Amino acid sequence: MASYEKPGESDEWYTPAYIFEALGVEFDLDVACPLEGPRYVPARNFFCRDALERDWRGLVWMNPPFGHQRTKRAWLEKFFRHKCGIALLPDRTSAPWWQEFAPRADMVLFVSPKVKFERPDGTLGEQPGTGTTLFASGDVAASALRRAAGLGVLFSPVRGSDNGPAIFG
Repeated sequence: MASYEKPGESDEWYTPAYIFEALGVEFDLDVACPLEGPRYVPARNFFCRDALERDWRGLVWMNPPFGHQRTKRAWLEKFFRHKCGIALLPDRTSAPWWQEFAPRADMVLFVSPKVKFERPDGTLGEQPGTGTTLFASGDVAASALRRAAGLGVLFSPVRGSDNGPAIFG
């Protein structure tokens, strides 16, 4: 549980509308839609359950559960195998899972200031202890992050010829 969450409250947190307005795209699929339904995600289709076992198609939006790093790894592995979408994650740059997957992104956007997510009742949560990162996979997603560059700091991995670690530039 994060410091801005209160015991007994829902662990469902919605991405605010301004994120999607800045991205300026319509997604084919939201792969981690809250059970209460989508709020602002401009998507044609929604998976609320079993997304890791289902086939993903088209441009995906992924704001997965922020649980244990094993959970993040499973979602990110499927996301990068799919090769077409935008993933919203905490910007825990020193975490092994972040260092493993960030170099696989075509573009990375560090959102600033920290995103205040919405509760199911529509109220804003308190400022979280960590910031938010958007990972792009594929050309359409990378273009959306470039459009949204006003949300923060944008980086593009530069891959060496040996496919070694990416350098952000």
